[in-house]
Amino acid sequence: MSESLLVAAPALPLVLAVACLWRPLREWAGGLLILAPVPALAAALVVRRSSVVTLQHGLVPITFALDVPGAMLLGVSALLWIAAGAYACLRRCGQPLGGQAVVCWLLTLCGSVGVFIAADMASFFMAYALVSLPAWGLVVLDDTERAHRAGAIYVAFAVLGETLLLIGFALLAAAGDSLLIRDALAALPHSPWRGMTLALLIAGFGMKIALIPLHVWMPPTYRAAPISVAAVLSGAAVKAGVIGLIRFLPLGTVLPGAGEALAAVGLFGAFYGVAIGVTQEHPKTILAYSSVSQMGVIAAVLGMGLGAGDGGAATAVAFYGAQHVLVKGALFLAVGVAATNSRRQLWRVIVPAAVLALGLGGLPLTGGALAKLAVKGVLGGGIVGMLANLSAAASTLLMIHFVHRLAGSSAVEDAAGGRELALPWLLLAAAAVAIPWLLFPLATGGSRLAALHPVSIWASLWPVLIGAGLALLRRQFERRLPRFPEGDLLALGKYAMPAAMRIGEASERLEAGLSRWPVASLLLLAAALLLGGGILIAR
Repeated sequence: MSESLLVAAPALPLVLAVACLWRPLREWAGGLLILAPVPALAAALVVRRSSVVTLQHGLVPITFALDVPGAMLLGVSALLWIAAGAYACLRRCGQPLGGQAVVCWLLTLCGSVGVFIAADMASFFMAYALVSLPAWGLVVLDDTERAHRAGAIYVAFAVLGETLLLIGFALLAAAGDSLLIRDALAALPHSPWRGMTLALLIAGFGMKIALIPLHVWMPPTYRAAPISVAAVLSGAAVKAGVIGLIRFLPLGTVLPGAGEALAAVGLFGAFYGVAIGVTQEHPKTILAYSSVSQMGVIAAVLGMGLGAGDGGAATAVAFYGAQHVLVKGALFLAVGVAATNSRRQLWRVIVPAAVLALGLGGLPLTGGALAKLAVKGVLGGGIVGMLANLSAAASTLLMIHFVHRLAGSSAVEDAAGGRELALPWLLLAAAAVAIPWLLFPLATGGSRLAALHPVSIWASLWPVLIGAGLALLRRQFERRLPRFPEGDLLALGKYAMPAAMRIGEASERLEAGLSRWPVASLLLLAAALLLGGGILIAR
């Protein structure tokens, strides 16, 4: 029965994680990391769409379901986990992986595939927590000061986001009187807490997709994490937030206020990520800010869909996200492969990586061009559509900067294992080129020939040309560009801390002074404040 694959997809990684507590089994960890995502990939390929499986064991039944958006994201995420698992094993050069790394990897994988098929809020929240919290053990894997600082920031934002979501889910369940996502979503437009619920959901999932200004965890995390970990976090794990917005936003209901606000924040993030990214030097940090920008585009598409009541935005966003899973995962692996190649052999990495990178800007005939074509109808042809085209030019600028920095990250000599490491990333790069062409008719209902029409090719090409021109201009003024630390807004905390300490000291002195006042004096002070407020209001 093919529906059993829906249960096996999250169950196998979970069972293997528990089994890996037995030390002898960890010797086979390399094979386990590659094997564990296979049921998820099989489920995406063979399970019928609209299939539903309910497990009645326990107090709360667990329901799994698969639809088109979930299947697309599930399949490509499983491919990325397989490729990244192979890369991680080859990178160890035959040395066994640590127990913490294997268990955290498998638990994060369990959550990563679980969010795409969870059909009730309880199982979705459990999967969402698994895709977030165990990843802390992967972020700090290198055991450096940078890694531990990034891990602390990561887990703080993860816990805050999940807290907001838990409150939002409670309001959803109260409005719909059901834990099934579809029932709660149907009741949301009529809920007396609709505005608060939407704000909590957007903020909670916004932290996962690095929506501005909730993005500050992403650059330091991706910079500090090992290559294979950064690949799965940027490609697959962040899509837990994307599928969350797809599942929990009432896209079939016209909500122009909330939709326009989300679209505005998303478009701002699309440009902000590029503006900060072009000042960065390390390729991993540049890719992190690229993700901030790309997730901003996704938020803008969802916002426009929410404002227009366009339920079709869900499939378009899922296709856009699926393309991003493959490309961003492959580009992170390319950073690792480039570091094992000499400058003489680096072209073997740079050429495929450049094609994938420029695809994020919409280079014609790439998956990125298809993704932008798929969301074009939702964005419309007005000011939002024009800003989306300009963001494609900005992405091209950022990706040319990434390729330039990648070219400077080669090893002096060929490193051991370089050829073996190239295999999983080349297979993933090939998938990033081919799979969007296979999925395009499913995502849009249209023909692939639409992407080959001269009008479509030109619409994809001119933003890339503008971006290339901006890249040349950037090189001319490179030394004059300001330098922002990774995490940008997070660095402002260093400057705000002295002021916060002074405010705290002043508050303590005020509290100490007030504690010596008699009750009558405090009442007199309160009366004076009320009187002053009344006079101001009267004016």
